[in-house]
Amino acid sequence: MINGKDTVEEALRKAKAKKVYLEGNFVKLLAKSLPTDVKAYTEECKERDTKARKKRLEVNKRVQSQNKELEEAAVVKEALVLELQNALDDAEKLRDEAVEDLDLMQKRTQFELIGLIVRVALIIIVGVGVTTTLLYTTAMLADKDTTILGNAWSNLFGILLTNSFSIIGTIMGVKYATEKNG
Repeated sequence: MINGKDTVEEALRKAKAKKVYLEGNFVKLLAKSLPTDVKAYTEECKERDTKARKKRLEVNKRVQSQNKELEEAAVVKEALVLELQNALDDAEKLRDEAVEDLDLMQKRTQFELIGLIVRVALIIIVGVGVTTTLLYTTAMLADKDTTILGNAWSNLFGILLTNSFSIIGTIMGVKYATEKNG
């Protein structure tokens, strides 16, 4: 119990001068031990203490509510981050598949083009060879001079053979080079 009259007078001066009042359990102890002439001061202190406690309680409730909202928002954010990461992984997989498909299409197109070039070259070579052979055979059967035609036939087959090997070598070189780069 607190009995000091000086303590009470000091508290009254502080309340009037600086608007500072006692709070908490100290006010209850003081109220029980004071004479009746200071009861008004202690009642005001109790009233202010009650208001301050209510304010603190409201602030605490508001902070707890905001914390709960923030925690819920953090959970939602984490879910969104995971969802975005999954979407990014899926997009990367799709991109890799598209790149592989494009590479496969390019190789298939290139292979088809090489096949077409080889077929056309062989058709031309066979066509020129057959035509020259028919001319040479016709000239021999017609009992004409085949000296110039024989030399031309021989040279033509040499050139066609050389060119066909050159074409095939070039195509194989291109195919080999593109396989190494891939």
